[in-house]
Amino acid sequence: MLSMPAADTTASARTESRTPTAEQPAASGSAKYLGWLFAVAIAAAAFNLRPVVTSLGPLLKQVRDDLGMNPTLAGLLTAVPSLCFGLFGFAAPAAARRIGPIAVVTAGMGAITAGVLARSFAGGTAVFLLLTALALAGVAVSNVLLPVVIKRYFPDKVGPMIGLYSMALSAGTALAAAVTVPLTKSLGGDWRYGLGVWAVLGALALVLWLLVLIAKRERGERAAGAAAPVRLPITRSRTAWALAGYFGLQATGAYVVMGWMSQIFQDAGIGEGTTGVLLAVTMVIGVPVSFVLPNLAARRGDQRLFVVVLACCGIAGYAGLALAPAGGAWLWAVLLGLSNCAFPLVLTMIGLRARSAGGVAQLSAFAQGIGYLVSIPGPILVGWLYGATGEWYWPLGFLSLLLVPQMLFGLRAARARHIEDEAVRPAERAEA
Repeated sequence: MLSMPAADTTASARTESRTPTAEQPAASGSAKYLGWLFAVAIAAAAFNLRPVVTSLGPLLKQVRDDLGMNPTLAGLLTAVPSLCFGLFGFAAPAAARRIGPIAVVTAGMGAITAGVLARSFAGGTAVFLLLTALALAGVAVSNVLLPVVIKRYFPDKVGPMIGLYSMALSAGTALAAAVTVPLTKSLGGDWRYGLGVWAVLGALALVLWLLVLIAKRERGERAAGAAAPVRLPITRSRTAWALAGYFGLQATGAYVVMGWMSQIFQDAGIGEGTTGVLLAVTMVIGVPVSFVLPNLAARRGDQRLFVVVLACCGIAGYAGLALAPAGGAWLWAVLLGLSNCAFPLVLTMIGLRARSAGGVAQLSAFAQGIGYLVSIPGPILVGWLYGATGEWYWPLGFLSLLLVPQMLFGLRAARARHIEDEAVRPAERAEA
């Protein structure tokens, strides 16, 4: 049963101790329903974090042709998510300290809704990129702060709640990839309708978060009666740097797959509708795995086995996609879907590598901010290699090679450590 942590109900508990016991069930029931509303809002937010990108992949050729994009510029478009996530991700903790993480996530849902809707009316590439960046800014702050919200309000259920979050994220990713093409055709074939319709789901998530915001009445650092978190010298932590490297390299592969996999299959002679389904298979694999994997990882002090298995799946998937894209299309889609489950794994490790919600906020911002900035060159280079050679051997070989340092970073990040222990000077550690 989902419930809010004791920190949020301390004051009411004191009141209840001085009032008749008949009032206690009502208070308990209110907390229970608020807990369920919060969980649904988290799932709804997660569901909206990827359609901004994966709805674009199957329609990228139409968008390129209509707006006059060349392959290099399209590669830049697939790098925009990483750029926005890096830049706005760094700003998220400061905004959360000022007005509270719930308010920031609510604003993020508003930015996603407005950006997705408005870009469908864009008349040129520059406007399209700017409005996509607006939506991705909302995704960025939500990416960073949803694990913080989970750590703060569900401290005893981090594994299951990260699993719910990851599963909903994967479901939104897969649904957008699978239905965008047929939905676009049913709406007359215009890509603008096919992309803009996803604003409806953003609006639903925005309503849920507005309800949570009203119910919680959060006020920055003092929400839940907590003291302001201690600022950690996080750059001294090797685990934090390892998580940033692992996050950045897995993001490189994930956004290349989301942005270019449909094009790879289309170049191999597979129809547009089928390529959307193949991309959906890659994403839908993450739905059950993203729910199970965080729970399994949270039960272990060490997650190195998962790091190695996911990297091996990626190497096999890229190799197959380069050598026989049409012959084993479904298998490659499954393998790359498993490889992309490095995302829920790294989110889980972020939640486990810090002791407090404040530590998770700093680690999440650092790992995701640095990680997404690290991932920016990858999609651009893939687009340039494809444009220069007209083939996918070199881009896919490059992605396979990236999995080696990704695995090495992951092996370091997966060790049972806390950043609070590493982000202090040796003398301070000795005094403690």
